[in-house]
Amino acid sequence: MGPIDNSRIRTNRVKNAQFVSYLAESGFRQVNADRYESSLRRRRLLKHALLWLLFGGGAWVVIESARALSMF
Repeated sequence: MGPIDNSRIRTNRVKNAQFVSYLAESGFRQVNADRYESSLRRRRLLKHALLWLLFGGGAWVVIESARALSMF
């Protein structure tokens, strides 16, 4: 496995520009940024909610354990 020689592949800026414009016009892999950003916001909100629930649950366990120990 030696180095790869790509010198035989002919590339032309015009041909690549035409191909890119074709892809843009056809809608290939078109991503709606608003939809993507809203999904990121939802993930962040869910992550924060789960962290708050985890910390709240841990605090509740500690408080209830202290209460139970104080009874005995």
